[in-house]
Amino acid sequence: MTADWICKHWTELDRDELYRILAVRSRVFVVEQNCPYLDLDGLDAPAWHLWTERAGAIAAYLRIHPPGAKYAEASLGRIVTAPEARRDGLGRAVVAEGLRRLTALCGAVPVRIGAQAYLEQFYAGFGFARDGDNYDEDGIPHLEMVRPAPATGS
Repeated sequence: MTADWICKHWTELDRDELYRILAVRSRVFVVEQNCPYLDLDGLDAPAWHLWTERAGAIAAYLRIHPPGAKYAEASLGRIVTAPEARRDGLGRAVVAEGLRRLTALCGAVPVRIGAQAYLEQFYAGFGFARDGDNYDEDGIPHLEMVRPAPATGS
């Protein structure tokens, strides 16, 4: 799956981009998952926002936090693929690109995520490992996972 990726810091987003981002997040996390929760958590401003579009709508998206913004470690969050864009590898592609961009922006640092528990094996494929017990977040089982800093040097 090839995609043209857009990555912008909060301060660079225009209102139409922000609208499309919030629309896909609400569509999947609130409506599709039948989970009324406050998506606007105050953590968009310190983040970079990474996405790709199809037909003018966001097909896949995530946000990148530097160390200290959400966790002590850098993090990826709000990882989402639009329903019509699933089953063609775009979910894997957005995580891979997110990790690549995170390293470019923050250096070779550990990465922590709060993942829906059913996706544990998916994220394990990117080097993430469980860090603690499952917990409930808005009625959905989650777990924290950490990916160690990539090895550097020759």
